[in-house]
Amino acid sequence: MGDGEQAEGSVWEASMCASHYKLDNLVGIVDRNKLQIGGSTEYVMSLEDLSAKWKAFGWKVIEVDGHSIRELIEVFESIPISPNKPTLIVAHTVKGKGVSFIENRAEWHHKIPNNEEFLEMVKELS
Repeated sequence: MGDGEQAEGSVWEASMCASHYKLDNLVGIVDRNKLQIGGSTEYVMSLEDLSAKWKAFGWKVIEVDGHSIRELIEVFESIPISPNKPTLIVAHTVKGKGVSFIENRAEWHHKIPNNEEFLEMVKELS
């Protein structure tokens, strides 16, 4: 799930249902980059303390560096984390990480790079 999606009621209805039915084989992942199409998630609809909210809904919450493949693998290999509880992984990331003109820029949520920008992206990521 994107973090902007956390403002939707359907997410919270589903989270309550999963906890109620003790779905310990269910894993949710939130890409916590703090940006959504309308700007900062904290400006559009404050989410903090996101982990505490999910815990209050009965989930086991694990926070990881979403850019660390090692951390993600370790978490996935240890599931189920807690018997009778669904698991939420909050993956802290940076939108556009590694591309100087995209990093932490909300307008790139839906923007398509032109040819020049694409070539610069490839250069910066190589």
